[in-house]
Amino acid sequence: MHILVTGGTGFIGSSLADKLLAEGHQVTVVDNFDPYYAYEVKQNNIAHNLHNSNYKLYQADIADKAALNKVFNDNQFDAVVHLAARAGVRPSIERPEDYVNANILGTIHILELMKDYHINKLVFASSSSVYGNCKEQVFSEDLKVTEPISQYAATKSACEQFCYTYHKLYGLNVVCLRFFTVYGPRQRPDLAIHKFTNLIAANQAIPMYGDGTTKRDYTYIDDIVAGIKSAINYDKTPYEIINLGGGEPVSLQRMIEVIAATMGKQAIIDRQPMQKGDVDKTVSDISKAQKLLGYNPKTKFVDGIAKFVSWWQKQQK
Repeated sequence: MHILVTGGTGFIGSSLADKLLAEGHQVTVVDNFDPYYAYEVKQNNIAHNLHNSNYKLYQADIADKAALNKVFNDNQFDAVVHLAARAGVRPSIERPEDYVNANILGTIHILELMKDYHINKLVFASSSSVYGNCKEQVFSEDLKVTEPISQYAATKSACEQFCYTYHKLYGLNVVCLRFFTVYGPRQRPDLAIHKFTNLIAANQAIPMYGDGTTKRDYTYIDDIVAGIKSAINYDKTPYEIINLGGGEPVSLQRMIEVIAATMGKQAIIDRQPMQKGDVDKTVSDISKAQKLLGYNPKTKFVDGIAKFVSWWQKQQK
């Protein structure tokens, strides 16, 4: 297959590209190298693939339809995995227009070009943030997601609806995957596990927002990549929204303790009030993913942190 991966130089996209290339697929990546974090980090993620004849890279912005049209015109894709988005819950509250432009308009450009070039298969990266401060014990896909508490979450929810519209009007086969807090090697440096690892190593204080009881359903990168690959091949129904979680919610306090213990260090805590846009918990119901995609997360949190810390230590050298 020839697969277009948007946002393909980032954490999830580059990890997916590696796996697809290893299995003999052609991979074309579109990425604008957004300065949200260092250009060099993304370059390091993809450097080993740049001379692979099955790998092609376009530096382009999905919000620029003309640039994106050139990518579609130059290639014949069998499927699109749309991971590109402006990231970050808290920054979305400060700069909502940027998130609407990148996330919503960029997604509409992808959908329009898929329609125009007769590409039928889309896997869209949504987020557990669409559930907001859900009061249910477990988040299942049939819950209403009409109360997002950040602009980032609102854009992801809107994109799910646009995906459905294009499925309904033009017959696109779409799987929207709601990712639950992905972590592992190459994780973005601004995300908690990576950031806290840096702070613990430097003997600096970790800002803990709230009392440490907020929980996240952490999902290891290898499990997410396996879920995306299954979604690419899924063809039993034409439109689905599916959770991809780790099935093991972990409190903020416990997360810090595990990182510190893995590093053989002591964490210094700086307690801060909860921040706008942060949710109290994310807990995924993965029964639908298990049934439709054969999804089975294999990496326990403690083991995943050990793998991440080992990777992080190698980067320091």
